[in-house]
Amino acid sequence: MSGSSGAADAGASRSSKGVPAAGTHIHNPSIVGFTDAEINETAVKPKWNSLGPGIVAAATGVGAADLVATLTAGSRYGYMLLWAVVVGVIMKIVLVEGVGRYYLSTGKTIFQGWRTLGSWTSWYFGPYILIWGFVYGATAMSSTALPLAAMFPAVDAKIFAIAAGLIGLGLVWLNKYHLIEKLMTVLIGVMFVTVLLSAALTLPNLGDLVTGFIPRIPSEDGAMFYVLALAGGVGGTITLGAYGYWLREKGWNQPKWMKVMRFDNGTSYVLTGIFVIATMIMGVELLHSAGIAISAGDRGLLDVSTVLADRYGEVWSTVFLIGFFAASFSSLLGVWHGVSLMFGDFWANFRRPADELDQDDAPSLKSKQSRFFLLWLTIPPMALLFLDRPIFLILLYGTLGALFMPFLAVTLLFLNNQKKFVPKQFRNGWIRNILLALTAAIFVALGLNELINALSPLWSGA
Repeated sequence: MSGSSGAADAGASRSSKGVPAAGTHIHNPSIVGFTDAEINETAVKPKWNSLGPGIVAAATGVGAADLVATLTAGSRYGYMLLWAVVVGVIMKIVLVEGVGRYYLSTGKTIFQGWRTLGSWTSWYFGPYILIWGFVYGATAMSSTALPLAAMFPAVDAKIFAIAAGLIGLGLVWLNKYHLIEKLMTVLIGVMFVTVLLSAALTLPNLGDLVTGFIPRIPSEDGAMFYVLALAGGVGGTITLGAYGYWLREKGWNQPKWMKVMRFDNGTSYVLTGIFVIATMIMGVELLHSAGIAISAGDRGLLDVSTVLADRYGEVWSTVFLIGFFAASFSSLLGVWHGVSLMFGDFWANFRRPADELDQDDAPSLKSKQSRFFLLWLTIPPMALLFLDRPIFLILLYGTLGALFMPFLAVTLLFLNNQKKFVPKQFRNGWIRNILLALTAAIFVALGLNELINALSPLWSGA
């Protein structure tokens, strides 16, 4: 794509408008995308420590709600659905690799890619990201506060929630990606160690654990959607789309970083899979074996900490609560950072011709657009900490949210087959097309089910 006359024309059109919003050029600002020399440059070889954006994406995607879903699956079905965790890991690797490959092969961010599919994508994405950000901001702050309030009951949970939001705001406002990456690496390390230790403490039955990798579906009604939700839900949010922005922040911003990106993505989600398996072990050995049910939502993790305290002592309850905090705060930090970059790109570029856009046009966190959204995530949602959440807002949040993962999966299927923008060697082969199509089908099924659940209050009179 880029040494073509069309790209040159688009670049000339852009350069006549002045310096792009990002403030720094990845390459020649008169060219949209990459030159043939950049596309064919010798690939950088991954090293054992070639991790960063994948860790950030994985840590952001796996929050308290995902832990509860996995614990509930283990408490309800034992190890029967362990194989679905493996399927989920493969799906995330496929999706995030698709996001990273599109970015590194075209120079366009995921939002700019959606723009090439038509302006309808902006009409969906704009309202969604604003409503999602408002509701998620309160959810993330509340989730981070819960384990802290459990460890320090003398302090009101709302104080912890507001403090978490403001600390996240301050850290991200500094616009120091490497600081965020290091903090996220520490947090995911804490998550990993605390949950693995808690799982090992329960002395899992290794024979039953191994049989859980054999695909089986429970016979009860509705079990199939539970399987799909476990495979598709863990680690699956809007933040999957932010992966390309983190690659750019890291400096992995040209096609030569493709192998490094794949190593980063694959390794990070394999580690996530091990973490989720450890969580399911806790669900089976702590809850299923004792016939204990946990509360819905993030409070279910407080129930788990209580079971740990009763069975193994307060120390292990505290260890688990520390892991709960790390999972929640890492998700908050990642969203504050990555989704603010996505919003900045949307607001700066949704009116511009799609063909003339590439990563040089995506604003940094210093931009007014990104900082507006950072404040939007933090300040207005604090009102929801003191009020019952309005049902209409929750309906909109649930409805638009149910559509995002199908939206991402289906659009990636089109984006990575585009002859106009994606160089031939980086387009989907038949294997990737099949995997993406299967992933898209699963998320469409999940999305329709979630949509029905989100809208059910309308016809139930709730």
